Amino acid sequence: MAVRKKASKAKAKAKAKAKAATKKVVKLKSKRPAAKASSAKAAANGLPKPSNKPYGQAGKALDGVKILDFTHVQSGPTCTQLLAYLGADCIKVERPGVGDITRGQLRDVKGADSLYFTMLNGNKRSITIDSKNPKGKEILERLIKHCDVLVENFAPGALDRMGLTWDYIHKTNPRMIVASVKGFGPGPYEDCKVYENVAQCTGGAASTTGFREGPPLVTGAQIGDSGTGLHLAFGICAALYQRNRTGRGQKVFASMQDGVLNLARVKLRDQQRLAHGPLTEYSQYGEGVPFGKATPRAGNDSGGGQPGWILKCKGWENDPDAYIYFITQAPVWGAICDLIGKPEWKTDPDYATPPARLPRLKHIFATIEEWTMTMTKFEVMEKCNAVDIPVGPILSMKEIAEEQSLRDTGTVAEVDHPVRGKYLTVGCPVKFSDSITEVKRSPLLGEHTEEILTKVLGYSAKELAEIKTSGAITPPEKPAKAEAA
Repeated sequence: MAVRKKASKAKAKAKAKAKAATKKVVKLKSKRPAAKASSAKAAANGLPKPSNKPYGQAGKALDGVKILDFTHVQSGPTCTQLLAYLGADCIKVERPGVGDITRGQLRDVKGADSLYFTMLNGNKRSITIDSKNPKGKEILERLIKHCDVLVENFAPGALDRMGLTWDYIHKTNPRMIVASVKGFGPGPYEDCKVYENVAQCTGGAASTTGFREGPPLVTGAQIGDSGTGLHLAFGICAALYQRNRTGRGQKVFASMQDGVLNLARVKLRDQQRLAHGPLTEYSQYGEGVPFGKATPRAGNDSGGGQPGWILKCKGWENDPDAYIYFITQAPVWGAICDLIGKPEWKTDPDYATPPARLPRLKHIFATIEEWTMTMTKFEVMEKCNAVDIPVGPILSMKEIAEEQSLRDTGTVAEVDHPVRGKYLTVGCPVKFSDSITEVKRSPLLGEHTEEILTKVLGYSAKELAEIKTSGAITPPEKPAKAEAA
């Protein structure tokens, strides 16, 4: 009996020990997958695993992003075209029978959309909607529910007057990002209309452009319109990234005045430096001309602290662009002296150091120009680049249009249009190693209306027929002329 009890106790003890050991093993096993998952997530920073597809075949950067494009003229269309280049599905909403006003502005081919329009609206789809029509409002509501970003550059308050207030949009689609371009931010001028040159003037660029003795000048680069569109596109991409964390949309705002000032920031830098003495890199300092209270116009002076100027090259008498920008960078001063036949300047105390050269810049550039005038601008560039002297030939728009390297990189793209034929446009200015970009033609007015209504918004054939008869997507009929009696 005692032996049985002892054996029974030993057996029970062994069984309990085995059970405990089993539990321990199971417990350890349950921890391992969790640890692996946590480790993998940390390694990937919460992002998907790297794609196994070959580079360039993993889709476009903004694939899946849907843009509701309420923009017109230049600033807004620049923004949405950049997003479309990156792969976003950009649905441009236009008024039936009218469309974006630039379709007819500066028209060079009769009956065809102008280059003003085609070069700012590539890669988009066009839908015509009468926003005042009840069916039209219904379509817009569906589009708001369907899209990720609404972009507009109407006059202040116009979107609200259409009934598309932020509260309405946010309630309809809490994930929607509403992006706007306006002339000014909050302040005394926020209700004013702004165009390109107005933005350049109010953003500080014009006051610092031109020659000291002359009036302010605007630049040919569209830093007010296209520059602000670029700023807005950057803001939209940031808002889309944040939405991955928060799950909600937000308002994104870019004013043209702010955009121009951001591009003219070095002049605001110089304004503050003036309080501590003259701006020594400006040629007027070397000429002994006193500075005023504001950043002056500096002609062709380099803004980076290294003296520079535009110099004539061979053929300048007949070619308005036979010039080159030449920078007398201090580290290559010796190479400059050797090239222009002035080796003695390397040791001459009047020329050997940057401070000594400042009062003599006009003479120095005149001497360099005697050398540049003996060659074409491309020959000067070739000789200077060989010894690391920074120069830049003045390239005309004709030369840029015909430059093969720009065609090869897609910076300049030739596009075929069904009405106007082939035309040149500017491609995506940003290049990617794993995200392809392509340039497609601009849409005809309302070209994709039925496609968007049926394939994107899901309207049936019957509903489409009702929409057509409602007048929501077609221009109003013109009243018939009374017949002469």
